[in-house]
Amino acid sequence: MSDSENESSTATSVALTPEFDRYVARVDDDRIPASTSQTFGASWDDLKRGFAQRELWLTLGWQDIKQRYRRSVLGPLWITIATGVMATALGLLYSLLFDIDIKTFLPHVAVGLILWGFIAGCINEGSQVFIANEGLIKQLPSALSVHVYRLVWKQFLFLLHNLAIWLILLAVFQIPVGWEVILAVPGLALLVANGVWVTMFFGIIATRFRDVAPLLESLVQLLFYMTPIVWMDSTLKDRIGDLGNKAYLAEINPLYHYMAIVRGPMINEPVEWRSWLIVCVLTVLGTLFAMIFMRQWRSRVSYWV
Repeated sequence: MSDSENESSTATSVALTPEFDRYVARVDDDRIPASTSQTFGASWDDLKRGFAQRELWLTLGWQDIKQRYRRSVLGPLWITIATGVMATALGLLYSLLFDIDIKTFLPHVAVGLILWGFIAGCINEGSQVFIANEGLIKQLPSALSVHVYRLVWKQFLFLLHNLAIWLILLAVFQIPVGWEVILAVPGLALLVANGVWVTMFFGIIATRFRDVAPLLESLVQLLFYMTPIVWMDSTLKDRIGDLGNKAYLAEINPLYHYMAIVRGPMINEPVEWRSWLIVCVLTVLGTLFAMIFMRQWRSRVSYWV
């Protein structure tokens, strides 16, 4: 065997040793920069870049409403009419069943339905937000949060349309509102902020696991009856005997507190300070939780849709 063949054989044997493989891997790792796509900084940057593109999602959100009611005479007013009819029907029915003054109960139900429309929309439509925008996600080089802001903005527009019902009830029933009504503004801001993280969280989960969306629809329907919308916790405390002593269990439902901080100032109902505290804590924890999911799986959404 020639010297050249011996050298070649020696080099081959060295290349096949575990020590050589570890050396090559170490050299390669040193040359490859660390990935920054799965960091909290990248998740926060996505939220900031998405918000900076507000001209895009503001336009798309408004366009969604116009497209939904295209060729309709009343257009988005159908949203208000449908909500008003349901609030009136449920308000009259349950006020008779529970023997509650209609002047107190109807505004409670109406504002509750208005807020519930926003909450349910962020959960149900939020679970489909990335699936519905498959084409844009694959073709448009924008932040993933753009689609989340777009949906939350659309739901907020629906809520603003329905506030006309609240104004009508204020005039009809002469509901006294003072400076406390201003507290509804930060309450709405917290509600919108929670809508963002809820949409992002359920959007990512439901995109990966397609059975989550129908499961959420059933869960939202259950939560509707567990949340004081067509019933009042004060009714449980005052009129249902021993069961009234357990009315505090209704406060275990987080949505109870979201309703309270917005609806209370709007219809002149007292709001406990702990409701504000609970909502603020849940907002922070929910945002952090959603950012964890963004850090881990945000980059994979475009492959899942």
